[in-house]
Amino acid sequence: DGIAWKPEATGSGRFGNWLENLVDWNLSRSRYWGTPLPIWRNRDTREEICIGSVEELYNEIEKAVEAGVMASNPLKEKGFVPGDMSQENYDRIDLHRPYVDQIKLVGEKGSVLVRELDLIDVWFDSGAMPYAQIHYPFENKELFDERSVFPADFIAEGVDQTRGWFYTLHAIATMVFDSVAYKAVISNGLVLDKNGMKMSKRLGNAVDPFGAIEKFGSDAVRWYMITNSAPWDNLKFDVDGVQEVSRSFFGKLFQTYGFLSMYANVDGWNYQEEAVPMSERPEIDRWVLSCLNTLVKEVNQCYEDYEPTKAGRLIQSFVCDDVSNWFVRLCKNRFWGSAISPDKLSAYQTLYTCLETVSRLMAPIAPYYADRLYRDLNAATGKSNIESVHLAKFPEANVDLIDTEQEARMKVAQQITTMVHSLRKKEQIAVKQPLAKIAIPATDALLEQRIESMKALILQEVNVKDIEFVQGAGLLTKKVKCNFRTMGKKYGKLMKAVNSAVLAMSQEQIAQLEELEHLNLILETGDEVVVDLEDIEIFSEDIPGWSVANEGTLTVALDLTITEELRLEGLAREIIRSIQTLRKETGLQITDRIMVTIPNTTDNAQVLNVHRQYIAAQVLANSIELGENDLKIEKAVAPSKGNAPQLSYSDEELEEFRQLIEQKLQAARRDYQVQMD
Repeated sequence: DGIAWKPEATGSGRFGNWLENLVDWNLSRSRYWGTPLPIWRNRDTREEICIGSVEELYNEIEKAVEAGVMASNPLKEKGFVPGDMSQENYDRIDLHRPYVDQIKLVGEKGSVLVRELDLIDVWFDSGAMPYAQIHYPFENKELFDERSVFPADFIAEGVDQTRGWFYTLHAIATMVFDSVAYKAVISNGLVLDKNGMKMSKRLGNAVDPFGAIEKFGSDAVRWYMITNSAPWDNLKFDVDGVQEVSRSFFGKLFQTYGFLSMYANVDGWNYQEEAVPMSERPEIDRWVLSCLNTLVKEVNQCYEDYEPTKAGRLIQSFVCDDVSNWFVRLCKNRFWGSAISPDKLSAYQTLYTCLETVSRLMAPIAPYYADRLYRDLNAATGKSNIESVHLAKFPEANVDLIDTEQEARMKVAQQITTMVHSLRKKEQIAVKQPLAKIAIPATDALLEQRIESMKALILQEVNVKDIEFVQGAGLLTKKVKCNFRTMGKKYGKLMKAVNSAVLAMSQEQIAQLEELEHLNLILETGDEVVVDLEDIEIFSEDIPGWSVANEGTLTVALDLTITEELRLEGLAREIIRSIQTLRKETGLQITDRIMVTIPNTTDNAQVLNVHRQYIAAQVLANSIELGENDLKIEKAVAPSKGNAPQLSYSDEELEEFRQLIEQKLQAARRDYQVQMD
């Protein structure tokens, strides 16, 4: 009791079983090298003495010299001074064999005492480590007795140490101090090859850790090993996994920092202004800061619980999914333009806060990368006078910034977006091709409300015109099947009848199971059982003209019908993408006006009839004409000043005109970036 075991089974199982069947500890060993037993005895008179310190041994030798048992005191001859705890003093003497065997002492009755030749079991040395390392009780006694340095917060070793170090630490602390020696134990697993085999030179499957560190860096190797599996589980080490971590997590983190630094350098932004109040920040900023503080709270708890794997995975998910793939992608246009608006400041400050906080959260796992990120951020802003992330205070969650409902709404938007993108990929329909609608069963009023609040964002991200909520079974037909591995243990001989009842469930029963997470079923045997949602797999059948995806209790159906109107809009987007690519290849500036000639085809003619103005606005074209077989663009020539009409505008009109141009440029940059992505 009072010890946290990681995993718990090591303590309650392996260690507990060892204690229950404990045999006596044979403390002595018949060896030559090791710590000598400090016991001198006379086998005839059965007198004996156990020496408790070097100073006591020194004084007992002095008595032996006075009694004529020893000619001189070898410790005194070597210049040892009792009470001097310096390393230099102790380096003068050697208390191992054979020197200690030459020492003879005298008993109270005058008999000669010689040392027992056996040594102390080497595991006693390791078990006495907490006291030996601080030279207790001769030094640091107050610190120890006040329990400032004892028991240890945690120890870590292989699970094979259950009967060794784990036990001897525990046994000595219990016998001498009636205390545990440690508060927590992490029993490390083994590092295996990628196929789960033990590494060995004979098999040729050993991985050189220094080679991996040289290629990917020590932090990438460490992050992979910590996040791939819990420390107490065996790790199947795969160099490809290290490369993936380097590419995904560290790559995304570097890209995000690069994005911030690029725009900050252009704008000369260095966070010298006051922080934008939370009430004045847009919803997406408040959302990501809420996620950040939730992350801080959860990562702190993981570290406190000795769960570094969970902590690393949470950090990685936040960086890749919430910051890089969502916040930065949705907010790119906020960083464009030359004006420093409150909205732009909020975007800068929010992204900076995320990166700076992440640098501190990841420091225990990736110390070098975290320190570099922290130093680079702080060098640009001077927000802190702390020179290293490892000297900075670990983040603490600001619970006032956590909005769980806001996080839930955005999570639904992210989930639906991911599902629709996967359906598009499955059906080989590009994102630039608009589609009519997605259908979602309205089984949950709260879910419907959350989707409705994020509708505009979802539609923009998936390029779909509308979201339709389907009542009841409606358009979507769901089916269920049992998880025999878990349900077989629960229902035993009834499993066959349970499976029949589950397969016969109606759409209403499936909806009820999704809502309540459990359902009562009457079996053909007459028995009544309760089935749980976690034991049932629910999936939807594809319907002609639709593609359906399931994730948990959420079902999304994508309308695959492409009308002529949608087809032409998709072609317009494809033309825009081609023109933007050609602009980039030609080296035109993003503000240059152009004249465009596109191939004269029936489709292109129809597209221009409907979308000519839209295309021209997106690519800054003065004209778009049908021509030969190849797409051509050329820079538009501005009219000469001599022929240009002389117009006079007021300052208010000029400012309005400037703002209009700025808006158009931002829209053009945004659409250009979307096409490039």
